[in-house]
Amino acid sequence: MEWIPIVLLTFKFLVLGTGMFFAIKWHYDQEKKAVDKGAVLRASGKVAAIFVLLLVGLMLVTFVLARVLGLDLTSS
Repeated sequence: MEWIPIVLLTFKFLVLGTGMFFAIKWHYDQEKKAVDKGAVLRASGKVAAIFVLLLVGLMLVTFVLARVLGLDLTSS
């Protein structure tokens, strides 16, 4: 019998089992922590603001690059 599938399946189950154990442990530990809702709202607001700024920056870079390359951006 081939030994490669046995070794790879064993490795896969060990990795997935370890990952599941730590995921369950992390979620269990998170339930024990008291979360400050104000801090969560501030953090999510910062992430949303950064996302919008990056999106606007990407849009500007796209239009500048299109103009440099001579693409016609006017609607007909």
